[in-house]
Amino acid sequence: MSTPVDNAVQFADLSATTLLRFATAGSVDDGKSTLVGRLLHDSKSVLTDQLEAVEAASAKRGQDAPDLALLTDGLRAEREQGITIDVAYRYFATPRRRFILADTPGHVQYTRNMVTGASTADLALVLVDARNGVVEQTRRHAAVAALLRVPHVVLAVNKMDLVGYEEKVFATIAEEFTTYAGELGVPEITAIPISALAGDNVVEPSAHMDWYGGPTVLEHLETVPVSHDLTGCHARLPVQYVIRPQTAEHPDYRGYAGQIAAGTFRVGENVTVLPSGRTSKISGIDLLGESVNVAWTPQSVTLLLDDDVDISRGDLIVPSGDAPATTQDVEATVCHVADQPLAVGHRVLLKHGTRTVKAVVKDIPSRLTLDDLSLHPHPGQLVANDIGRVKIRTAEPLPLDSYADSRRTGAFILIDPADGTTLTAGMVGESFASPEPVKADVDYDGWDF
Repeated sequence: MSTPVDNAVQFADLSATTLLRFATAGSVDDGKSTLVGRLLHDSKSVLTDQLEAVEAASAKRGQDAPDLALLTDGLRAEREQGITIDVAYRYFATPRRRFILADTPGHVQYTRNMVTGASTADLALVLVDARNGVVEQTRRHAAVAALLRVPHVVLAVNKMDLVGYEEKVFATIAEEFTTYAGELGVPEITAIPISALAGDNVVEPSAHMDWYGGPTVLEHLETVPVSHDLTGCHARLPVQYVIRPQTAEHPDYRGYAGQIAAGTFRVGENVTVLPSGRTSKISGIDLLGESVNVAWTPQSVTLLLDDDVDISRGDLIVPSGDAPATTQDVEATVCHVADQPLAVGHRVLLKHGTRTVKAVVKDIPSRLTLDDLSLHPHPGQLVANDIGRVKIRTAEPLPLDSYADSRRTGAFILIDPADGTTLTAGMVGESFASPEPVKADVDYDGWDF
């Protein structure tokens, strides 16, 4: 049976601690997996059998010391190639905070995985090799973090031991990255010099960098302010399922089930169902088999309404006084994640919340050039890992919030209708990329909405 190795939080009461979701990112071989392994190891969050397995695997590869990167590189191909391919999620805790960590790949072809890992993150931890400085993949990950509106970004300048722990090297890299990320609109940037391999400034302060007076990586993760309170946001309930038991006990029961995406709902509140626009009043709320008067995000509930309203999966229930506009013309910034390009005129499926509708790509006004953040106008298509603006026409109206207002209801994905492949992750509204005028109409081959 597994037992923690001197686990300092084995008996800690974590009920009052907050939760931080964070994602690691950076170019290949910058040391992300080693940093994560060091973080887990030095914070006493590694089980005995896990550590023994890593030690055995490292010895088999002829390494004298345990390769801590193996704590996260779980796929066989990852271990064989020494790279991260898939997003590796890890859960750990200290007496001060609980953590959900997403270790994302560094290779360009796996940038799409960083979108997955950072989409729900409160903080992005971007690594840079001190010998190489800021490279294109570093800029791409900074752009993705800004696009996804991750509120906190940490620049970890790794492998400081290989540059003699020189302050000037760290300062130059930190200034370049901070300037670049600031132009993208990243709200908060913290730079930390580290050596993941040696453990400098990861959990314990470094004895080799007395010129640095800031926090270690773990100290910053434990103290960075985060808030998951979405109860004050625009209330939104995407309907997942309509419950009609039609039994002798509940002959007329009709409930609308789903997880509250944001905000709070109360019995007696007037609500509107979108996109139909029909209105009613909440007559009851069922939560875990019990009736309650109020429910909030992220609870999964069933709403009961006064009127027999025609509601189905994909509809959105919102307060009548705080309803988003419905539209068939969607303007968004996207990150293209599929191998096949996304081109003007392509027919796609757009999935927003629990609703999926047919759509057509009307225009691609611009593509972001990561080197200087300039916009390449009307590229005609986006290829894998491109970031750009798109304009889409949907077959049915959609109730869309701006992504700046809601990361939950302002996001969508584009899907290939032929095979169900996810093509693009989209964020509704303005971002660091400015929209351009729509070009002339295109022949949509029967998908003319």
